[in-house]
Amino acid sequence: MRNNKSGFTLIELIMVVVILAILAVAALPKYFDLSNNAKTSAEQGAVGGVRAGIATFYANACAGGTCAYPAALDAANVAACAAGNPCFGNVMSQAVTSGWTKASATTWTGPAGTTYTYTANAGTFQ
Repeated sequence: MRNNKSGFTLIELIMVVVILAILAVAALPKYFDLSNNAKTSAEQGAVGGVRAGIATFYANACAGGTCAYPAALDAANVAACAAGNPCFGNVMSQAVTSGWTKASATTWTGPAGTTYTYTANAGTFQ
């Protein structure tokens, strides 16, 4: 009499679980850095908005006959940007109210820790 049993042995099942665990351990570090990636992306988006606002301000000034960059990007105090202390209000219709810190009249630090300086005579925000 022949015994026809089909299925997986315990060793085979354990090997599959071990392989899946190794793959999971290799993939986890990619997901732990998502918070930093999100902060960097949010910062880059705000910087793009500020730069576009500077260019729009300049274009509007030129259309009015006097080409000039904005003298200041906002009227915020030197402190963290907040609802009561919005940053970049002179060049953005929706000012930044969180994540950024104004370090001086022309310097800001973004959520990812990068420092940006505005140069009014050249209209640069770097």
